[in-house]
Amino acid sequence: MKKLLFISAVSLLSCNRKAPTAHPPVGGVLSQRDLDVSKERMRNLNTIERGQIQDWISGQSVKYYPTQLNYWVNVEGFDQRTRRADNTPVSYSYVLYDFDETRIYDQPFERRDARFGHFNELKAIENALRFIHDGEEITLLVPSSLAYGTFGDEKNIDNDIPLIIKLKAL
Repeated sequence: MKKLLFISAVSLLSCNRKAPTAHPPVGGVLSQRDLDVSKERMRNLNTIERGQIQDWISGQSVKYYPTQLNYWVNVEGFDQRTRRADNTPVSYSYVLYDFDETRIYDQPFERRDARFGHFNELKAIENALRFIHDGEEITLLVPSSLAYGTFGDEKNIDNDIPLIIKLKAL
């Protein structure tokens, strides 16, 4: 009888617990509502970051020009230049800064003889490399959506951080 009473009490208590919220598995399918919320968040974040970058630009002595891909560069008409084709080799290095102009990594990132269409780089860097001249050094102002986005690089760059990138074609 005591066992029956104990089992009944445990059963009743377990029924009163709130069910945990279900989350889709990593790589799972999100609902349309989740996708819409995510799009709206990114749209709002992009608007805020573009305003912050514009404010930062207004305090600089160097002029920056918007590009078609939604980043800024310190070369007028930059993305109107002749574009490098796929499979063209390019060697480059870059240094990352935050908008306090603090260098994020001590050593620059560098690649030799990378071929377009065969390497995975930040969107803004890969796009800028299409238009940069050999030996040229440029500065990019990049919103987080074209940098490390919502997750950061899981090392020194936090989530949703816009970057200043000093890029040089070697």
